[in-house]
Amino acid sequence: MHTPIIAANWKMHKTVSEAVDFISGLKKEEATFSDRRVIVAPPFTALRPAADALSGSSIGLAAQNMSYAESGAFTGEVSAGMITDAGCTYVIIGHSERRHLFGETNEQINKKLVLAFKEGLKPIFCIGETLQEREADETISLIRQQITEGLINISAGDIDSLIIAYEPVWAIGTGRTATPEQAEEVHRVIKETVQEISDKGGTPTVPVIYGGSVNEQTIESLMNQDNIDGVLVGGASLKLESFLNIIRFRASVLPEGE
Repeated sequence: MHTPIIAANWKMHKTVSEAVDFISGLKKEEATFSDRRVIVAPPFTALRPAADALSGSSIGLAAQNMSYAESGAFTGEVSAGMITDAGCTYVIIGHSERRHLFGETNEQINKKLVLAFKEGLKPIFCIGETLQEREADETISLIRQQITEGLINISAGDIDSLIIAYEPVWAIGTGRTATPEQAEEVHRVIKETVQEISDKGGTPTVPVIYGGSVNEQTIESLMNQDNIDGVLVGGASLKLESFLNIIRFRASVLPEGE
């Protein structure tokens, strides 16, 4: 099993001072979760102060989005180079809110992924279906399409540094969550599909994390599934105590002693 990945997506929340205060509190507890890969994704305005606050820590820093263009006349956009200059190692690409509120297509998301890898960033590549698509039994075909079209022109070597986040759109910010069994089924298909694309045999190597109203009550059951390697946390990551409780989950799938 992969080292568990616990990522906080703060969306359009937290001022610079709030982000820095949160990170200071998180760093103080770092020794209690040294066996986890923890990532925080503040808004753009807080990235550089967050990077400075994270200095000397193993906690990763992610941007919540980036442009598909390297530079130019794209008012309001932020490039991959700007993100790395601000101190980011990771970037969230293709989040359901970007797809469904802002109309991002698989083609645009692919361009972002290509640029992110070119800049040396590690993408957290989000995929997922709407409630209508799930009820129409289109989940698996849609997921495979999003992966296939999203990873065009990306090398097997770059795919190895990818994190994929499965986030059913109907469970984002709704308080609803896929059952552990529903999530496990899709995670297994994701790993199999990525293996096919990268033309590799054997055990899948790309970590797949779950996003969708993850909280302190659901984390244990989710992480007890064989193919769920971590979580992308939204609202429950905004308060330090609740995020720490999620980070410190104990699950039977972890190796003994972990």
